[in-house]
Amino acid sequence: MSHGQLLILSAPSGAGKTTLVRRLMARLPLLAFSISATTRAPRGNEEDEVDYHFLSTEAFLERVNRGEFLEWEEVYPGRYYGTLKSEVQRLWSEGKVVVFDIDVVGGLNLKKQFGSEALALFVAPTSLEVLGQRLRNRGTETEEQIALRLTKAQWELTQAPDFDHILVNDDLDRATAEALALIKAFDPRCA
Repeated sequence: MSHGQLLILSAPSGAGKTTLVRRLMARLPLLAFSISATTRAPRGNEEDEVDYHFLSTEAFLERVNRGEFLEWEEVYPGRYYGTLKSEVQRLWSEGKVVVFDIDVVGGLNLKKQFGSEALALFVAPTSLEVLGQRLRNRGTETEEQIALRLTKAQWELTQAPDFDHILVNDDLDRATAEALALIKAFDPRCA
């Protein structure tokens, strides 16, 4: 697999990384989003091959066995997420910096694989209380699911120092400006 640059944004669920990724992509044309594969069902208006590659568990695990993933994991029991090698290769062939909106374990796995070719940003919530409120405001999950995400978030926050930079997302404009500066320093083609 030939290499290009990677931009990794990881965060606990609800910390605002997807909103941040959308803002960065709107400002930097060289960035291209890596569409992850998942076994979870689409939410709301999500579309297959636009938001995710939605796969059955069987199809996902068949692709794992064929070595088609750059990274993958069982994020929650029976719910898999991963990055298809073909997706990344396609974007690199277009000369793009591949952007990952990915969970913390996946982000660290990619950083370990690609080292200095990857800029890994941890998007931190102001607090676990704020994170819980954001998850409740989505209205997409039960209180039990939110509790599970908050428990996981506590552990994920302990992994933040392993990333290149920590962005506290208490002010979206400031977090965006900080991320833009880091990206432009990492890959001058983005300047």
